[in-house]
Amino acid sequence: MKKRRIKPIVWVISGIALVVIVGIVILIGQIRYRNSVPYKLKTLGYTTEEVKVIETRSKTEIDKILKLKYSKSLSSLLQEKYFIFDNLDRYLAYQEKNAKEKASHVVSMVNVHADYEFYTNTKETDTSKGNLILVNKYNRLTEKFQPDDLVDISNQYAYGTPEIRDEVYKQFRSMFNAAKKDNITLIITSGYRDYAFQENLWNKYSDQKGEEWADSIAARAGFSEHQTGLSMDILTYNSTLDTFEQTDAFKWLSENAHKYGFILRYPKDKEEITGYSYESWHYRYVGVEVATKVKELGITFDEYYAYFIAQNKK
Repeated sequence: MKKRRIKPIVWVISGIALVVIVGIVILIGQIRYRNSVPYKLKTLGYTTEEVKVIETRSKTEIDKILKLKYSKSLSSLLQEKYFIFDNLDRYLAYQEKNAKEKASHVVSMVNVHADYEFYTNTKETDTSKGNLILVNKYNRLTEKFQPDDLVDISNQYAYGTPEIRDEVYKQFRSMFNAAKKDNITLIITSGYRDYAFQENLWNKYSDQKGEEWADSIAARAGFSEHQTGLSMDILTYNSTLDTFEQTDAFKWLSENAHKYGFILRYPKDKEEITGYSYESWHYRYVGVEVATKVKELGITFDEYYAYFIAQNKK
């Protein structure tokens, strides 16, 4: 009789134990969830979809995001092709000041340092990059910089007697000959310019219409690509800087220049990125591989350098 009375007690104890165990499991689950990335992100204000995007980042990057306040633009920025995490704070700051701009524009502007005023936060450029050296309004050359392989350009290919780097000259001649077969004549009107030449040129423009106008059409001394010996201005017969875009020569270059390692350095509608007005005549040598990639991606060399060279992305 006593054994029969013990069974209900065992069941009661077993039931209590089960409830306790289930409760502990639930509590542990809640604790784990409250310590999870999704929970922490949602407490900041991020939606389920935004959380999914953020979770694709590394632990180190997520930890930094968790220290920031909620940003409705973060998810869009993270999904941009040329997003660089080290620039996150600047992306967010620029986006906040330019709320109507698309994430792609924000990323491009910050990557090339165009979130800073021109000629501020400048640095001496990395000349070890060879043909891929970057010179713009944030990356400068020293007054003494001069390529050691400059050669004179024959007047068969140029007006006057400009100089250019030897490899660039060889590639231009190949391009010149290919264009000739299509009844196109390409003429170099400007090549290498030293520091002093650029200084005098910019001062002349500044005296004519002021510094702002001078900055829109010419580089300050030390900030000119022409000093690299890798850039040239190209025209054709019966054309000027203002009319070159309407020529068959320009059309030919648009379709073929990359095959010889040249890019249009200052494209149309990219003024904010490059810092210069559109120049249909200004071409830069970067080598066939990079020129082809720049053309295929539809980006400027500034953008290419920031992502693929400085960050070593692929």
